[in-house]
This record gives sequence, C-alpha cells and structure tokens, in this order.
Amino acid sequence: MWIEIRFLIDRLADFIGLSDLDFANILFSLFLAIAVGFIISQIYKYTHRGLNYELAFMSTLVVLAPIISVVMLFIRGDLVLSLGLIGSISIIRFRTPIKDTRDMVFIFWVIAVGLGSGTFNWNVVILSTIVISLVMFLLHFIRYGHSKATDYVLVVSGTKALKNNEVGQVIKDYAREIRVRSQETEGDYWEIIFEVQLKDMTEATVQDLHERINTIAGVGKVSLLAPQIALPV
Repeated sequence: MWIEIRFLIDRLADFIGLSDLDFANILFSLFLAIAVGFIISQIYKYTHRGLNYELAFMSTLVVLAPIISVVMLFIRGDLVLSLGLIGSISIIRFRTPIKDTRDMVFIFWVIAVGLGSGTFNWNVVILSTIVISLVMFLLHFIRYGHSKATDYVLVVSGTKALKNNEVGQVIKDYAREIRVRSQETEGDYWEIIFEVQLKDMTEATVQDLHERINTIAGVGKVSLLAPQIALPV
C-alpha cells in the first residue's frame, strides 16, 4: 500500500515538475494549515460567548490558513511576484463588518498559521498553536474580563401620574449607579428610560426588582435590556 502511494506521489511530482522533497513539503504545509485551522475553529466554537455566532465563520477559519499558505508558496522570495499578489489582493473589499474584536484575533491567528506553514516554519506553527490554545482556554475558564456589575437599560412605562421619584428609589436599592436617559409623557401615558449598573445580576435579583417596580401604582410595563452586542453569560 505504501509503495503504491509513494509511486503515485512520485508520478504527481514529475508531472508538476517538482522534486520529491518540494512536493512533500508543499503537501505537508497545506495539510498542516488545514489541520491547525480546523483546531482553531473548534477552539473558537468552544470558547465563543454571545449572540453573534456565525456558522460560516467556522469554515472561513479552516479554509483561510491553506489559502495564505498557497500565497506564500507562490511568492517564495520572488519580489516581483509578491508585489503583483499584493496589488491583486488590494482589489478585494470586505463588506461584512467584524462585530466582535475577538473574531479579528482568530482571523489574524489563522493568517499567522498560513504564513508559517507556507514558509515551512512548521515547528513555530505547532508550538505557537499549543501556547495560544492554552491561553485561550485559560481566559475562557477564568472568565477573564467578565464583570458582575454591567450597564443595562431599564425601561419603565405606565399611566396616570408620573412615578419618576418612586421608581428611582426602588432602583437605588439594586444599582450602584443610575442615570435617567430619557423621559417621555403623552397624555396619561409616560415612559422613563434609566441607565443602571446593577450590583448583582442573578435571576432572583432581577425578578425581585421587577416585582417591586410593578407594585408601584400606575406602572404598566418593566423591561430590562442589555445594550451590548454580545450579552454577558
């Protein structure tokens, strides 16, 4: 079996016009880029938090690494060719904005893997992937950067007399900071939007806050919103 595979590789190398060593190096670089890109995509999937998860981004992480490797294999020290490739790549416009800066980190990581694989720096690619993967898992498990006191938008509306002071007194028991963002009245209807930083974001605390505000006479609706793109978990 191995003899047949070796014979096939030799014939392909001869057909393409490469030596056996160059052909093996190119294949190994491409397969390494694909494998590491797949690992990076799984790390992204496992450590992702928030609502802006896109399935297509997973495929992008896997495919981008070997593509960058191919670009580096094309250049291979040829200055004229490298300038031509840079000029052609500059035509491409990325119309999809990156909503999460963390996505940009993974894209840059995959590009670095592609650059390393395409220049045959395999040891650096493997070692750096292990180290960065450990760092990503560590930051995920310790919930680095997670804050219990997060800013939220509290919308309170109702009818009859405006209950600005009464609602504000209740919110002060649950929030470190409170600011009135807008206040609207139309006939008997009124609506107040507060920006609050809650002391504790547990389910029991939120339910208690809702119940206390709803007990105020005239309050008809209470909504607590997270203004962040990626909701904290």
